[in-house]
Amino acid sequence: MSNPNSFFQSLSTLPNLLTSFRFVAAPGLLGFAWLGYERAFMVLLALVFFSDVLDGMAARLTGQVTEFGATLDSLADLLTYMTIAVCSFWLWPELVMRELLYVLIIVGSCIAPPAAGMIKFGRLTSYHTWLVKLAAVLVGVSLFILFLGGPAWPLQIAAIVSLCASVEELAITVLLHDPTSNVRSLWYVLRKHKQ
Repeated sequence: MSNPNSFFQSLSTLPNLLTSFRFVAAPGLLGFAWLGYERAFMVLLALVFFSDVLDGMAARLTGQVTEFGATLDSLADLLTYMTIAVCSFWLWPELVMRELLYVLIIVGSCIAPPAAGMIKFGRLTSYHTWLVKLAAVLVGVSLFILFLGGPAWPLQIAAIVSLCASVEELAITVLLHDPTSNVRSLWYVLRKHKQ
């Protein structure tokens, strides 16, 4: 998108504005975490997750599902999860170290598919599979449970689901010949290959 006006026009749709909130919120999350403001961090994190849920719904309801929006959403997801990893370590270092294996699985699951897309296609992938959506919900809910003093097993389950979602996305990248957005599942790709 070489035309700046076209870029800002695409950015100014409701779904993309909701997605852009996550870019604006990342410095706030980092600031709250650095200063040790746990409650403010949790409130802003809840708003970040809520905007992530709303942007996809808004895109579908307004008929504004676009390649640009899918890529923007993927970038926002990557930034959000990397920011959460850093902030969690600053705010709850003992907790993160205790659950380090599962934290690393989640972080690795967020990084591996986009990295594979960059290697194969020269750009980030934006599949938004059903399994990735489930993993995102489970990670979000489990983080709040853990940060509020609850058990770690929901995070552990979320990490396993995230790993499965990552493996599915990697398989999709291997099978696709061209970058494709909004691929619902590996099964969908396999079915297309048989046709």
